[in-house]
Amino acid sequence: MSSDNQAYKTAIEQGQTAIGIEVGSTRIKTVLIDQHHTPLASGSHEWENSYSEGIWTYRLEALWKGVQDSYAKMAKNAMQLYGVPLRLSGAIGFSGMMHGYMVFDKAGELLTPFRTWRNTITEKASEELSALFRFPIPQRWSIAHLYQAILNAEPHVKDIDYMTTVAGYIHWMLTGNKIVGVGEASGMFPIDSASYDFDAQRLALFDAAVADRGFSWKLKDILPRVLQAGDNGGVLTPQGALLLDPSGQLQAGIPMCPPEGDAGTGMVATNSVAQRTGNVSTGTSVFAMVVLEKDLSAVYPVIDMVTTPDGKPVAMVHSNNCSTDYDAWLNLFGEAMRAMGVQTEKQKLFETLLGKALEADADCGGLLSYGYVSGEHVTGFEEGRPLFVRSAESSFTLANFMRVQLFTALGALRTGMDVLFEKEAVHVDEIFGHGGFFKIRQVGQKIMSAALNVPVSVMETAGEGGAWGIAILASYMKNKIEGETLDAFLKERVFSGKPAVRVLPEATDVAGFNRFFERYTQGLPIMRAAVDHMKQ
Repeated sequence: MSSDNQAYKTAIEQGQTAIGIEVGSTRIKTVLIDQHHTPLASGSHEWENSYSEGIWTYRLEALWKGVQDSYAKMAKNAMQLYGVPLRLSGAIGFSGMMHGYMVFDKAGELLTPFRTWRNTITEKASEELSALFRFPIPQRWSIAHLYQAILNAEPHVKDIDYMTTVAGYIHWMLTGNKIVGVGEASGMFPIDSASYDFDAQRLALFDAAVADRGFSWKLKDILPRVLQAGDNGGVLTPQGALLLDPSGQLQAGIPMCPPEGDAGTGMVATNSVAQRTGNVSTGTSVFAMVVLEKDLSAVYPVIDMVTTPDGKPVAMVHSNNCSTDYDAWLNLFGEAMRAMGVQTEKQKLFETLLGKALEADADCGGLLSYGYVSGEHVTGFEEGRPLFVRSAESSFTLANFMRVQLFTALGALRTGMDVLFEKEAVHVDEIFGHGGFFKIRQVGQKIMSAALNVPVSVMETAGEGGAWGIAILASYMKNKIEGETLDAFLKERVFSGKPAVRVLPEATDVAGFNRFFERYTQGLPIMRAAVDHMKQ
C-alpha cells in the first residue's frame, strides 16, 4: 500500500473524515473526504422524478432506497480501495435540491406527495406573495407551494405540523432535529440579512393574510429552525445510523452539520462565497449565483434572492431546463448507432457529438430549439414542450444541431442574467462552473463563456459537485478554529494550490450567441403555440 493510501486508511479508521451526501434531481451522490478535503471514495444512485396527476414528485421509498444505495456504494468503494470498513466519520452533511413542498402532520406522516422545485403550479401564489412581501417569491419556493395549497383550499393544510425541504427531511429523520442551513432556508422563505433568520415582518404579513382561514398554526411554528454554516446540527442517532446504513456498520453519535441546498453546496464546491464571485451549476436545471456587493435596486420576478451558507445576499437566476433534452437527443443518436450494429460507450458518444458543437457556425446556422421538458418560469411557461425548428435556409448540419442544443440549454439562464448585468450593472470577475454541462470541459466552458460573456473556470474538483461541497461544510463545522470564516476556510484550507482551467469569452462566439439569443427570444410565441395546442 502506498504512503498516501496508508494515510487515507488511517484517516478512515480514526474518523478523520467527513461524509457529504447530496440528493440531486437525477442522481444521489455520496463522497468521503479526509481532513485535507481530498475525495477518498464515492458512490452514486441514479433516479428520476415521475409526473403523476399533474405533479412532479419522488416517492419517499425511492428516496431512502437511493440514499442507502449511494452510501453503501461509497462504503464499498472505500473498502475496496483501503481495505477498511467505514464505521466512523468526523462529521456528516446532507444537501438536496432546494425548494419544493414537504409537509407533515403531528404523527410525522407526509400529508401530500413531495412537490419538487420542478413544478410550475403556483403562479397565483407567487404573484400575490411577491406583491405582499415586496420581495420576489418564485413559484418553486416552499412558501409559494404552501400559499397555493391554501388558495386551492386543499384540506391537508389545516393538519400541517412541519414544513421542510428534502434535505431538511432527511436530516430530521437522522438526527431528530428540525433545522436547515440559512442558504437552504432562503429558498423556503425570505431571510433577514441582519438576523440570518426568517424575516419576522414578512412572517407576520403572511399570518395576517391567512388569519381568516382559522388555522391552528402560525407560520414560524411549522418552519424549521435556521442555522449558519459552522453551527452544530445535532448527531446521528442510533435509529438514524441504521436508516442510513442498514448493514449496521456505521456508528451513531457522529456530528451532523446543518443541511443545505444545492445552491449553497455549489457555492462552496466552487469557492464562490465571497463578494463579486459567482458560479453556475448545471444538470437537469441550471442556476447561476452572484454574491452581491449591494442590494438590487428593484424586485425582479426572474431573480431569486437567496444567501450563501454563511448568510451573504446572493442573486440567483434559476432555469428549470438545461441538459434533459439534449441528453435525450444524444441517447437517440446512440440508439440509431446500435441499430446499425455500432457499439460505443456513452462517454465516447457524448464527447464526439458535443465536441462537434465547436466546429459549427457561431450562431448555429439559423437553427432554433427549446429544451423545455418542464415548465419554464423565466420565460413564462407553465408547461414544457421540447421542440426543434428550422427554416429552409438554415444550415442543418450535425455540428450546428449540437451547438443549438447547448445554446438553448442556456437560453432562459441568459434571459435572467441580462437583468443583473444590464439593468443592475452587477459585476462578477469570474464564473466557476460545475455539473454535467462541463463534463466535456472545453465544450461546456466555451459555450458558457459565450452565453454570459464572462470568464468561466472549472476546477479539477468540480466533478465531485455538491456532495463534495456539503462534505466540506461538515468539515468546516468540525474543524474550524474560533473566528475562522467560511470564506477564509475555503481559500486557505480547501482551495489553496488547487488548479483551475480558465476560458475567456471569444468575440466570435459571443456575437454568435447574441444572434442565436435574439432568435430564441423572437421565437417564444412558437413555444407558446406548442404548449397551447399540443396536450401532454
